Amino acid sequence: MSRTVKLIEKGLIQSHPKWLSTCIHYEAWMGSIAYGVNDDSSDIDIYGFAIPPRHYIFPHEQGYIRGFDKNIPNFEQFQKHHVKDINSNKKYDITIYGIVRYFQFLMQGNPNIIDSLFVPDRCVLHITSIGQHLRENRKLFLHKGCFHRFKGYAYSQMNKIKTRNPTGKRKEDVEKYGFDIKYAYHLVRLLNEIEQILIEGDLDVQRNREQLKAIRRGGMSLEEIESYFSKKEQDLESLYASSHLQNKPDYKKIKKLLLECLEMHYGNLDSVIHVPDKAELALQEIRGIIDNTL
Repeated sequence: MSRTVKLIEKGLIQSHPKWLSTCIHYEAWMGSIAYGVNDDSSDIDIYGFAIPPRHYIFPHEQGYIRGFDKNIPNFEQFQKHHVKDINSNKKYDITIYGIVRYFQFLMQGNPNIIDSLFVPDRCVLHITSIGQHLRENRKLFLHKGCFHRFKGYAYSQMNKIKTRNPTGKRKEDVEKYGFDIKYAYHLVRLLNEIEQILIEGDLDVQRNREQLKAIRRGGMSLEEIESYFSKKEQDLESLYASSHLQNKPDYKKIKKLLLECLEMHYGNLDSVIHVPDKAELALQEIRGIIDNTL
């Protein structure tokens, strides 16, 4: 049973789609637990995906015409923050994406979503055969376009180090170390992760955990963080140019994977999805050539 469902059954999550309890296929620890740098004060982040009722993805089966009808059923994500379990004294931040939205973020190279699929097995809280099928094919989502997204997120962390005015414990850290060490560790983490992706076409999100722990203990100054960022930025540009990763996601293979996951959940989709064979594709190409010459 997924952790979200357990919290629902305890009555700690009350406002949620009624179908959610039976449709979650993957949940994983995220945040500091996933990166191996958590301590007793760390919040607990959970990411996962669910497959909503069939007509949410294929609304025409219920007579809806997308772009014409209003209020078409849709599900992109379910979020609950600061869900407190009094019995365990733990506080959860939960994000469960609809499978289509999850795939879209993966294709875009969104760092948080990529990480959620590459966490160590021990960080996987709940997984079905569909979730396992996706994890087994997770390298399909690694492409050179990830570089731009990870780099953009890293720039964002650097900007926050310099501009944000934190409160609470993070304010205490700024007063102690002179900068926000949480933004600093995320900055370094993102640079290290995209380096792995470009070189190996794979990702171990805990490989640099000792370095990240050191940063969270104040083991690097702001000047050292900035110098690390500057050096890595140059190195990554060279790695990007020489990387053997595909330039962009393979749309056809990823769509095939998505349809496989949906069929594992819904059953046969021949009545709603038509996949043309090679002969049909060839005819379509010929028609296109003829139309362009008329």
